[in-house]
Amino acid sequence: MCACERGWSEVRDRAVRATAATVETARAAVRRTRRRWRAATPQQRQTWRLTAGSAAVGLVVAIAAVTAAGPWDSGQRTAERARAADREDGSGADHTSDKGPGMVAPAPSAHPVLPALGGEPKAGPGRERGAGVPPPPTLEGLADALEPLMEDAALGPVRTASVVDAASGRQLLDVDSGRPVTPASTIKLATAVAALSARGPEYRIETRVVRAGEGKVILVGGGDPTLSAEQLDKLARDTARALKDGGGEGGAVEVSVGYDTSLYSGPARHSIGVNENLALVTPLMVNEGRLDESRHGPAPRAVDPAPAAARAFTQRLTKAGVKVTRTATRPATAPKGAEELAAHRSAPLAALAEQALTHSDNDIAEALARQTALADGAPASFEGADEAVRKRLAKLGLPVKGARFADGSGLSRDDRVPASLLTSILAQAVGGEHPELRPVLSGLPVAGFTGTLKSRYPDAERGAGLVRAKTGTLTGVNTLAGTVVDADGRQLVFAFMTTGTTDRQGAGAALDKLASSLANCGCR
Repeated sequence: MCACERGWSEVRDRAVRATAATVETARAAVRRTRRRWRAATPQQRQTWRLTAGSAAVGLVVAIAAVTAAGPWDSGQRTAERARAADREDGSGADHTSDKGPGMVAPAPSAHPVLPALGGEPKAGPGRERGAGVPPPPTLEGLADALEPLMEDAALGPVRTASVVDAASGRQLLDVDSGRPVTPASTIKLATAVAALSARGPEYRIETRVVRAGEGKVILVGGGDPTLSAEQLDKLARDTARALKDGGGEGGAVEVSVGYDTSLYSGPARHSIGVNENLALVTPLMVNEGRLDESRHGPAPRAVDPAPAAARAFTQRLTKAGVKVTRTATRPATAPKGAEELAAHRSAPLAALAEQALTHSDNDIAEALARQTALADGAPASFEGADEAVRKRLAKLGLPVKGARFADGSGLSRDDRVPASLLTSILAQAVGGEHPELRPVLSGLPVAGFTGTLKSRYPDAERGAGLVRAKTGTLTGVNTLAGTVVDADGRQLVFAFMTTGTTDRQGAGAALDKLASSLANCGCR
């Protein structure tokens, strides 16, 4: 090879390498820009859209200005105007369109600019047809936004995740989502769905007082842990009125008081033992057996809430003018078909489910699990509720393979739930086929505003007001499952679960960042 050929070959090789480097640099820049766009908040995106739109309009105006007042002398401008006026296919004075004479055509810049400012999106791959329907995220876009965050060192060694497009049901992110792991309190999503499906959102739990022979009344627990002192007081007054109105021998106003907890079976104590997060699981209690004025969260509890409720009922019955000769210290069983003297009905099951989710109320969650068992004819126990909840979810077509519901609250470390089940539950609640499940959505805490998310997510950039999710926390376990509407206006459901964490605060913050990034990301 001659020197000139070698020289040409070297020049060519350098040019090829330079071109390849330029292409790779351009690709890297595109990737960086794409990631920056996906990580931006909706406010930042709107600013960029406005800037881009303004730049486009400015460019058009500048070109027009140069055309009208370019570097020509007056004679050239006069000649150009004369030539334009002589054209038969239209002039600047009469913008005709293909829609007919007199119809004004839009400026060329109008169509590209308006959609960027929130106009109607075009139909295209991955988008449903129809006015105003936002596009779903792409798999690649979502992976770019979330996978780096899944590597946060604060998350434990076991990390699973699922993100699903609520409208189509398509899974957009799958990180070992079928693996059953400890869900902590996110299991309450399953508990609530099962109870709402079994009983219906309007169902109310009754606490009754019945006559059990001459001179004896029995307070019968129906499984309402939210029975308040004020409601118990009214129940006692109604009972006293019924006893007095009966008159005669059968309507004696001197009675003994018993209580009935036979509705539930199996152990009343949770496997975690005595704990301020949960009272004994019994069908009869007042204000969840709390010994203070709190309504939710940890609190000291009565050693045995049922006899404590019976004593409180006796005090109120006495105040209402009935002489109580004795209050039972052990449970009894009310006779079948016993005459009902008075009854209190709880708030609708929909409200109970919302409260269980918003405040992560363990006592209500255990009651909901047992209502599922009772509705389906199963024993109202931990084991019976486990089987009943599983069957009810399976009946709804949800993926329960590998799941275990050792309790309804998520306090048990024997619980196992895959992330895919949580997102399937949320997607079904979002859909229109099961309106009875809507309280699952309305009960989700709102980031920065309500329930267990009130003190998290300090601002909108970090998800405040955008993320609605159920939290789950045990020592070494942190989970988060809920819904967001992303920056493009698409509703997504998600579940992020991790086990083996050593930094509770850090793990919670990492999960919050995942949810916030999902909310702030169009992920196209």
